[in-house]
Amino acid sequence: MRWLMYGAGAVGGVVAGRLAMAGHDVAVVARGAHLEAIRRDGLTLRQPSGDTVVKIDAVGHPGDTGKDVVVLGMKGMDTAAALVALEGFDGPVVCLQNGVANERAALRHNACVYGVHVILPASHLEPGVVTAHCAPVPGILDLGRYPSGSDPTAAALAGDLESAGFVSQPRADIMRWKYRKLLLNLGNAVEALCGRVDGVDEAAERVRAEGEAVLRHAGIDVASAEEDRERRGDIMRWPAGSPLGAGRAGGSSWQSLARGTGTVEADYLNGEIVLLGRLHGMPAPANETARRLVQRAARSHDGPGSMTPAEFLAAVNAAVDTAVDAAVDTAVDAAVTLGTNDGR
Repeated sequence: MRWLMYGAGAVGGVVAGRLAMAGHDVAVVARGAHLEAIRRDGLTLRQPSGDTVVKIDAVGHPGDTGKDVVVLGMKGMDTAAALVALEGFDGPVVCLQNGVANERAALRHNACVYGVHVILPASHLEPGVVTAHCAPVPGILDLGRYPSGSDPTAAALAGDLESAGFVSQPRADIMRWKYRKLLLNLGNAVEALCGRVDGVDEAAERVRAEGEAVLRHAGIDVASAEEDRERRGDIMRWPAGSPLGAGRAGGSSWQSLARGTGTVEADYLNGEIVLLGRLHGMPAPANETARRLVQRAARSHDGPGSMTPAEFLAAVNAAVDTAVDAAVDTAVDAAVTLGTNDGR
């Protein structure tokens, strides 16, 4: 089948490049300097084993090429526009994306939607170049039908990904796994704001713990941390001695700030926790603080590391105090209202 990778950044570019290297029919939708570089020079796939230039069809609009399956590889804030551009396509849509909102959005447009639990350390910091950091297996890409279930198409997609060197298997409960990945991604905003410095892990754990509490309060089924560790096992290896084996400089949000894109996907990561908290009556001030601050940094074109972990935690503590005060005021107002009504 012909794969169309809509969004050829870090993850999308690595998957498209490896599928093409494995002999699959692949085209990519890219934009700006990245599109120009791929058209001119090909897509450079940088891996611990060395660089490979992959000649691949690259277009600026999904209507410019035939496709049997479309893979959404853009960040969550760009999904809505992509789905409009795909209007009329009625084949399988695969959400190769972080967050848990993309599949539901895609289901409004297409009847056949698949989610992917993405474990693929990758980078995209310069036009025409994407980097896979792990070897010999670049990533784990389990997938399943949305909202649940599996089918022959899921098996075929997983088979193609396996042939390209990924570990992939169909999962009927794919969203349980995507919620676990959401929890891990909540620290992306903190890493982007503070950089990879001492204290950042403690700050990131603050937003993750709050996220765990909100998902539990909302009654959402989430794959456990133990299940996640067991699935990863020793598959993901960072090769010693390779300049890529030391890992990425930063995750997806860090890379967005580093490239100065002006946008970041925190609304669909930390913002998902904030939304669920509001829907279920449980404030999420740590995640709202992370969402708000990293969005401001992106709009201001601030690079990674614009604040310290201590400054971030101070902002979170202030937001928590404000949330507590608001909850107390609400409770007092409710009590006064109840007393007034009883008096009548």
